[in-house]
Amino acid sequence: MTGVTDSTRAARAQELIEHLDARGELLQELKVSLDDVARGGLAVGRAPTDATGEWSRVGGYTQVGEALKALGDRVLAAVGLVLVSPLLLVIAIAIRLDSPGPALFSQTRIGRGGRPFRFWKFRGMYADSRRRFPELYDYRYTGEEVRTLRFHPDHDPRITRVGGFIRRTSLDEVPNLINVVLGDMSLVGPRPEIPELLPYYGAAAKTVLSVRPGITSLAKLVGRDHITFEETLELDLRYIRERSLRMDLAIVLGTIWMVTTGRSVGH
Repeated sequence: MTGVTDSTRAARAQELIEHLDARGELLQELKVSLDDVARGGLAVGRAPTDATGEWSRVGGYTQVGEALKALGDRVLAAVGLVLVSPLLLVIAIAIRLDSPGPALFSQTRIGRGGRPFRFWKFRGMYADSRRRFPELYDYRYTGEEVRTLRFHPDHDPRITRVGGFIRRTSLDEVPNLINVVLGDMSLVGPRPEIPELLPYYGAAAKTVLSVRPGITSLAKLVGRDHITFEETLELDLRYIRERSLRMDLAIVLGTIWMVTTGRSVGH
């Protein structure tokens, strides 16, 4: 979000809210969060603990609400996979024709409670990227480096031609629906992290891992792939503290708007 003034961020946040909900009802809760973010009001916080020192659930979901959310996520993801299956086939064929290797990419990610799971997405990089660019897979950073880290440089040599398109349009993430159906992910939540980067979360790791990771998130809505590791973590923590059904619906609608317009709140 470097180079964007606070007034510009606030104006873009307001524009998103008005565009998605002219009545200002459904997105009112998200508006409060985004306005605060636009003014620079990010604050890293820890989830509350109970008398035993264990991490307690945060946000607006009860246990029943969590169960209903998980069920709703899986049903919607299953329906979504059926509806977009023709598109998935077209994308898979385009990836295979563009560069050697499988159409789908899988990777170990860390889910709720620290449980690893197999993460699925469309392959947007060359299949031999790790061998060709080993320096880009050396996940060792100083404190300053990790704070300003951006995972998607503007000119990433690993990205294929088709990969550039599906990443810009977020179509590479559609296979994440498989993970939602399997119960590893949610529609909304912090993006799932790779094991190599989890140590950089420090004390915040336990909070982030207290919820299922998501296909989309508040951080993705605000900055897509352009904000830093530190900014992403701050927004993830904010979402976990304030999460609710209303907020999740707002983030889903905001993500649809972001994908169709190519714009995020922060840029």
